[in-house]
Amino acid sequence: MNYDGKERIVDPYLIGTTTAGNEALRAYQVGGYSSSGNAPAWRLYLLKNIGGVRILDTAFEIHPQYNPNDRDMVQISCKV
Repeated sequence: MNYDGKERIVDPYLIGTTTAGNEALRAYQVGGYSSSGNAPAWRLYLLKNIGGVRILDTAFEIHPQYNPNDRDMVQISCKV
């Protein structure tokens, strides 16, 4: 996907509303651009900044640190 104009490769886990009231995607970034240089890592992406989504022909295992009750979300719309 493109996020803020940069390509990221992510494993998506949750879509919901953050404590700040933003619609967001919780994902595990496995590749692509990272401003911090720390990837792979868990990230929270605002849906309004996501574009150019492509589905890759790959699978992923559920990450052992995945929390389906993400504390940064006040409402979860969709989850793995």
